[in-house]
Amino acid sequence: MNEPQDPQVRSLDARSLRGLAHPLRMQLLDALRFGGPATASQLGEKLGESSGATSYHLRQLAAHGFIEDAPERGKGRERWWKAVHKGLRFDDALLTDANPDVRGAADMYLHEVATAQTRELSTWLGNRQDWPEDWNRTWDMSSATLRLTPELTRELVEKMHALVDTYRDRAADEDDEATAQVRIHTHAFPLTTE
Repeated sequence: MNEPQDPQVRSLDARSLRGLAHPLRMQLLDALRFGGPATASQLGEKLGESSGATSYHLRQLAAHGFIEDAPERGKGRERWWKAVHKGLRFDDALLTDANPDVRGAADMYLHEVATAQTRELSTWLGNRQDWPEDWNRTWDMSSATLRLTPELTRELVEKMHALVDTYRDRAADEDDEATAQVRIHTHAFPLTTE
C-alpha cells in the first residue's frame, strides 16, 4: 500500500525489524507508546520482568531508534524512557526478503502483534464490568466474511484505515474524564473453505 508518510509513524526495515522482533521489546515499546514515559523498574513491575531484563531490552530499543531518554521526567539516577514514534508501519516485502533471518524476524513480529491484539481483547472482556455503562454499550467485537478479490480487499483495507484516520483529527481532550484510549484492531485475510 502506498500510504502517505507520517513522521509519527516509523516504517520498519530489515535492520530495525531485527532490533524490535523480540516479545519483551515489543511489549516494552507498546507500554511506552500507550502508557507514556517510564523507568526500567516501572516497566519491569508492569510486565512481570526483572529491571535488569527490561533495562537491557530498553537499551536495545534505543540503539535501534524506537525509544529515547525522557530527561524531563528523570531525577537523580532514574532513567526515564519514552517512545519516539506513535506507530509502526510493516512492509510486506520483509516477509520475502532474501535473508532468512529477516524473514524469520518478520514472521515472529507478525505473530507477536496478533498475540498482543488477542491479549488486549481478552483483557477487555475480563475487565469490562469495571468500566462505566457508557463504555459497555459502545465496544465492538464483530466479524464479516465477504467474497472479494485481492484488489477489492486492498480497497476495503485502505477505506477502513482512512476512516480510522478521520477520528485521529477528532481526538478528545486528554483531560476529559469521559475519554479513554480506544484500541481499533482490523484484520483482513483469506479463509480456507475446506
